[in-house]
Amino acid sequence: MRASDAERERVAETLREAVAEGRLEMDEFEQRLDATFKARTHGELVPLVRDLPVAGGSARPVTGAVAERSGSSSDWPARIGGTATSSGAFAFWGGFSRKGRWTVGPKFTAFAMWGGGEIDLREAHFAEREVVIRCFTIMGGIQVTIPPDLDAQVGGLGIMGGFGEHSKIEEEEPAPGSPRVKITGFALMGGVGVERKRRKAEKRRLKEQERARSDKPDAGDDRKELG
Repeated sequence: MRASDAERERVAETLREAVAEGRLEMDEFEQRLDATFKARTHGELVPLVRDLPVAGGSARPVTGAVAERSGSSSDWPARIGGTATSSGAFAFWGGFSRKGRWTVGPKFTAFAMWGGGEIDLREAHFAEREVVIRCFTIMGGIQVTIPPDLDAQVGGLGIMGGFGEHSKIEEEEPAPGSPRVKITGFALMGGVGVERKRRKAEKRRLKEQERARSDKPDAGDDRKELG
């Protein structure tokens, strides 16, 4: 659903109050505020204030239904920008891991020979909106884990090995504001796997929502009891 000027202004007010209370750093406030006035839909506004209290005790600028639909991803607009904390990884007869809260550079190169590596983007930040991740492995393996709603393209070459994407869950449409990530490279007598997977916290949230829906009495059953 398209967002109105009044809704954008309510989000901006929530952000102003948050920075005044010390909940946001100035650079993050400026990033979110810029994303607010560029937002065209409710889905783009929801992540900007999901982790903040409501300004002045007023209602949130977007409805709970929209928030639930958009809740599958983290706040993408707030996760784009900043200085890269890692632009590459290397493993030789060993392993490497990049996961948790880290900032991916615009070009990230990973190499594994007779070893393995893990690249997890589910909680990562991105220095720029366009990111290229290059994975090369020789008799080794690299596992890339991405959230279901990330705008990702996977294309690489496997020689006596494999390079591809598989998912245990249904792929979702790219979320509004998601960075565009291209995963490429080659695997020689090894493999590069790309898996779409939700975080544990998100899995718990979805289970709780499903449990709440199943516990809610059906309107038809209520009518039968009244009858």
